[in-house]
Amino acid sequence: MRKRPLQALALPAEAIDANATGTAQFARRYGFLDKPVRIRFRLLDPTLPSLPGCVGCTDITLDAASFAGLALPVERVFITENETNFLAFPPVSRAIVVFGAGYGWEALARADWLHRCPLHYWGDIDTHGFAILDQLRGYFPHTASLLMDKETLLAHREHWGEEPDQACHDLRRLTPDEASLYDALRCDRFQERLRLEQERIGYHHLLAQLGLAPYPSQPHPFPPVFSRTNLHASAG
Repeated sequence: MRKRPLQALALPAEAIDANATGTAQFARRYGFLDKPVRIRFRLLDPTLPSLPGCVGCTDITLDAASFAGLALPVERVFITENETNFLAFPPVSRAIVVFGAGYGWEALARADWLHRCPLHYWGDIDTHGFAILDQLRGYFPHTASLLMDKETLLAHREHWGEEPDQACHDLRRLTPDEASLYDALRCDRFQERLRLEQERIGYHHLLAQLGLAPYPSQPHPFPPVFSRTNLHASAG
């Protein structure tokens, strides 16, 4: 006979959320408060207004509710999964970069202002990188990919690695170019289980993609061609 958890014995049935199952939903099932999800981001433009108590700070961490309530005058938001890329991201006018590790996209989706702001996702060029991009577009359909293209992959052949396991399912939110590259990766057309980790991409490639001069010291405005040629459009 399977033993019932102590919480199930101590609480009335109406106090238990039967739809919440598994370890990840333990707190919700039994009515406990969850540990707050925290979102880390950097201000890429020193002229952006500082948050109360954060004067001079550009690397900021907020709980998801506080992040959702922000009213920053930003025109672009970049998301990267790698902390090195997050910390090294160059100055960009009226923009922030979000560190995507450690929480699901549900936390970002609570921020209504992100749904009205151009988003650019920079992940690994491997099957899971495109699966994450596809998942992100489930919350933000307008997301564009950054440096996740065939040209970037072939330009960094000496840095190719191996993906431990591959995603093989169809991804329906990719652009035609992204879908073509994803198919080539999952079918091992370049090499078996190919991966190009995002931190292996040359910094000058990032600067060129953003339309910036090498080693900028001041934030730069976006060039007119930024959204048309340098970034891959979202799946729409």
